[in-house]
Amino acid sequence: MSLFRSTFNFGFMTLVSRLLGFARDVVMARMFGVSAATDAFFVAFKIPNFLRRLFAEGSFSLAFVPVLSEYREKGDDQAVKSLVDNVAGSLLAVLLVITAIGVLAAPWVIAIFAPGFLRDDERWDLGAGMLRVMFPYLLLVSMTALAGGILNTLGRFALPALSPALLNLSMITAALAFSAYFQVPIEAVAWGVLVAGFLQLGLLLPSLARHGLLPRPRWGFAHPGVRRILRLMIPTLFGSSVAQISLLIDTLIASLLITGSVTWLWYADRMMEFPLGVFGVALSTVILPSLASLHARKHLDGFRATLDWALLLGLVIGIPSAVGLAVLAGPLITTLFQYGSFAAVDARMASWALVAYSVGLPAFIGVKILAPAFFSRQDTKTPVIVAVIALVTNMILNVVFVMMLAGFFSGWDFSDGLLATLAAHPGVHLGLALASSLCGWLNAGLLWWFLRKPGLAPSIPFTRLAQVGLAAGLMAAALAMFVPQTAEWIEAGLLARLGGLAAAVGFGAGIYFLVLFASGLRPAHLARPAGTEAPEQSRAGPGSPGQS
Repeated sequence: MSLFRSTFNFGFMTLVSRLLGFARDVVMARMFGVSAATDAFFVAFKIPNFLRRLFAEGSFSLAFVPVLSEYREKGDDQAVKSLVDNVAGSLLAVLLVITAIGVLAAPWVIAIFAPGFLRDDERWDLGAGMLRVMFPYLLLVSMTALAGGILNTLGRFALPALSPALLNLSMITAALAFSAYFQVPIEAVAWGVLVAGFLQLGLLLPSLARHGLLPRPRWGFAHPGVRRILRLMIPTLFGSSVAQISLLIDTLIASLLITGSVTWLWYADRMMEFPLGVFGVALSTVILPSLASLHARKHLDGFRATLDWALLLGLVIGIPSAVGLAVLAGPLITTLFQYGSFAAVDARMASWALVAYSVGLPAFIGVKILAPAFFSRQDTKTPVIVAVIALVTNMILNVVFVMMLAGFFSGWDFSDGLLATLAAHPGVHLGLALASSLCGWLNAGLLWWFLRKPGLAPSIPFTRLAQVGLAAGLMAAALAMFVPQTAEWIEAGLLARLGGLAAAVGFGAGIYFLVLFASGLRPAHLARPAGTEAPEQSRAGPGSPGQS
């Protein structure tokens, strides 16, 4: 299967999941609004998700997939099966310990990740209770990530990309059907998250069985493949997840701000994650096995051409997505979320954060493309250096921007104390989103710079970049001229909002692609260069090949 087709399949399935994610967020915004309970839920939900992305989908996948690809290149089915079994057993043992600690120490974990909750017993108690329910999701979804990594290595991308849809469906069902049975209604959604973990893992296991790679977990820390993965994982724990760590720092500081700040950032981040998940993660997931295979065969020209192709595609998609999100932030948030308990001020605060996040969207996609160039070559030192620089910078900018905005909104009056001033004014959260975006650019730029030494840095397509910039600029001007102000969207009904938003998105996309075509960019320019595809596998793995 070609990389373009794999990317399309992965992206399409991810699109289905993201659309269901929108539906989930709309349901939650309408039913639960913005309150201490929603702040508590989103903090508790972020903790197992942060650990999932850090350990399972981040460092583990980036270390596991290249090693598994190398084992498969050698053609020894028994060695491949042995690696899978020992990795599954080792991962499961670690996850059991982490999950037990997380459940027992939930109040202290909440205090670490959201210290501002210590000043609010309601948010602290609710957060700890919901974290106890959701923490086992980490174990289940991490094993799902293992199953997905195996299937991705076999060239099967669709089913793993679809599995997150089950999380969204489970949360929607819990909110609509069961929230009325709980004293704090949003607690029903926490149970929905736990149920989703079982559903996601159950979805992938039959496909692994058809390929003859259903793991039989074994204690395997002495296995040479497991030791190699662990050596690669230790630095990638930090290097692969700087964006997630930055977002978690945002949550930590947001817990010190006015009630609702965590929720506003959550909804803005969800909007930004849509193009990042559909396109950025799709490209990253699809090119990693190919880059690992090309590196193993010492096909450096193909390696570099793959990065050139991915970067160009990322720019063509990422830049207009960022511009569109920024220009349509108000209408988007208003149309999707401002119903029921989600007030106009909440829509305004979330849209401000979305504008700030959109500044960094092309960089976040760039990181997803460039990081696999290091991990596929089992170079974990360089991304760690870059991550340390970016994370320290992010922490500094967080403090600087939050202080500046708190001073601006308070008239530079800190007489009530710093913490009281931070917690008194809406809008201060904007500084956290902006700091994350700027550090995303720093992260992407440093990754590209460090690829220059081995001669693997993708070429900056200046001509194509100018075409994309012109098209995105004209699109922004057209949208700003013809799309009504946010206040008019607030006054409109649901159907008018949906129709207007659909028309605006279609109009903007039409302008963008027409200008691209007029400037000379054709679909053929986005095709993968001939001769750079990884060879098709003659088999899908031990046992008979199966479809996922």
